[in-house]
Amino acid sequence: MKQIKSSYFRDTLGRFMRHKLAVVGLIVILAELLLLLLLPLVMDLQPTTITDVFYGDPSSEHILGTDRDGRDVFARLIYGGRTSLKIGFLAVLVQACIGVPLGIIAGYYRGPAEMIIMRLADMFQSIPSMCLNIVLVSVLSPSAGTLVLVIGVMGWTSFARLLYAKVISIREKEYVESARAIGTRNGVIMLRYILPNAVSPALVAFTFGIPSAILSESALSFLGLGIQIPEASWGNLLNAAQSIAIVSMKPWLWIPPGLCIFITLISVNLFGDGLRDALDPKTKV
Repeated sequence: MKQIKSSYFRDTLGRFMRHKLAVVGLIVILAELLLLLLLPLVMDLQPTTITDVFYGDPSSEHILGTDRDGRDVFARLIYGGRTSLKIGFLAVLVQACIGVPLGIIAGYYRGPAEMIIMRLADMFQSIPSMCLNIVLVSVLSPSAGTLVLVIGVMGWTSFARLLYAKVISIREKEYVESARAIGTRNGVIMLRYILPNAVSPALVAFTFGIPSAILSESALSFLGLGIQIPEASWGNLLNAAQSIAIVSMKPWLWIPPGLCIFITLISVNLFGDGLRDALDPKTKV
């Protein structure tokens, strides 16, 4: 059994490593995480400290200048990256915690459970998510916790549908029938036999969900309904730089956060593409 698992891991890793763009995406993601973790310690960055230099130009002391309140823009860019990535990861974790169990239950039990869960998923998907996000965040008051909860609750349907489709095929396999025949409880069957064999699409959905969650957080923060100043995020950095004068005369205030969002989304999507191809043994990279 250990030899089979080791062989599967080597084959999966080999397929992933042959996907050059996915490897590049992974390297960029790891480099970004390393910079976000280490730079505040190495450079002693202070994102909320107010100086007497307002809208200052880039200098040796302030690499990307200062904002309207005299705060260091580079420090806010780094801490904003931490905030945006944290919200993106936690929001997708909430989505998975809701969608994965519901998808497995719907696919395994079928019948009334399938009808209720899938119709509920249809209802969630029929509502424009950004519109409902704006309403919910406005009602609950903007904060990091609210964003994680709202984006997470609104995005569970993709996990549920993927797991539902996968479990429908797995539940008829011989090893599941054998476990059911010897009297194994349904909960044990779902946890021990179905979940491990249905986890691949969930992992892929997780990687693809992070860029979407980051984009949702950035959009809400850009609209002033996300992370609130003085806390920094890439979205509210763009929100603070949306006047015509700043866009035309001070590009260092809006290009870096926009570029960070773009690079992060592209890198995670490339990594997700490679992971999907690697986990599918029928895919030739």
